[in-house]
Amino acid sequence: MAGKMALKLKKGDLGTRPTLSKVRQALFNILAGRIADSVFVDLYAGTGAIGMEAMSRGAKAVYFVEADKKLASGLRDLLEGCGCRPKARVLALRAESFIRKSGPDKEGPLMADIVFLDPPYASGELEKVLPLLSARGFLSGDAVVIAEHASRSAPPDEAGALRKKRTYRYGDTSLTLYGRQKP
Repeated sequence: MAGKMALKLKKGDLGTRPTLSKVRQALFNILAGRIADSVFVDLYAGTGAIGMEAMSRGAKAVYFVEADKKLASGLRDLLEGCGCRPKARVLALRAESFIRKSGPDKEGPLMADIVFLDPPYASGELEKVLPLLSARGFLSGDAVVIAEHASRSAPPDEAGALRKKRTYRYGDTSLTLYGRQKP
């Protein structure tokens, strides 16, 4: 499904930097066995390729969070056109705003099982957003957070209740997996 759906953008449109296919494949290999029936959050959704792949692999709900209203609108239209909207929710919000508005009795998921974040490299967003993700009421007990970042930069080892579990390197791009510290 994800391979056939994508927003049509020219190189450099809106500053997007889609996740490379080899990194996307590695991401879903890392997450294998966790996606089916999960609540998946694609922060910094961009073209939506990651969230659509999660839907194709059985996620029960996918939240696409994209601050750029033009990208969010295009993604909403794309998901509507393919009949994916019942499982998908597109929110034109900054990641930080989405997290603060999410949780029980709020507009986001009750509990996220998987959060993927791929903010613009060197933006400082990882350091701001990771601690917010560990806030009470947002992540399920065994949730995983996986951050895409430049290999030359190291994300924090700890962010609130989140602890770095492992980093996977793919050339200039790395994926860092976080989990909750067990009490």
